[in-house]
Amino acid sequence: MDTYQIEIIDPKAKKLLDDLANMNLITVQPLEPKKLFKKLLDKMRSAGGDAPTLGDISNEVEAVRSLQNGPLSQHELT
Repeated sequence: MDTYQIEIIDPKAKKLLDDLANMNLITVQPLEPKKLFKKLLDKMRSAGGDAPTLGDISNEVEAVRSLQNGPLSQHELT
């Protein structure tokens, strides 16, 4: 028995695989969450680019907070 990992591009392919499984020609097993996470990490690491600095992340968090909450008034700070 051979084992393959298949990445489904078109949802119609999933239906074909399910049909083959229903005819007992193949078995379909989803990847374990641990393997899915590793695959995602590998994909992100291979994309390259520079990682954001702590300052970049802090600035982004503050920008999102200010959009959600509006700017803080001086009264709210004291």
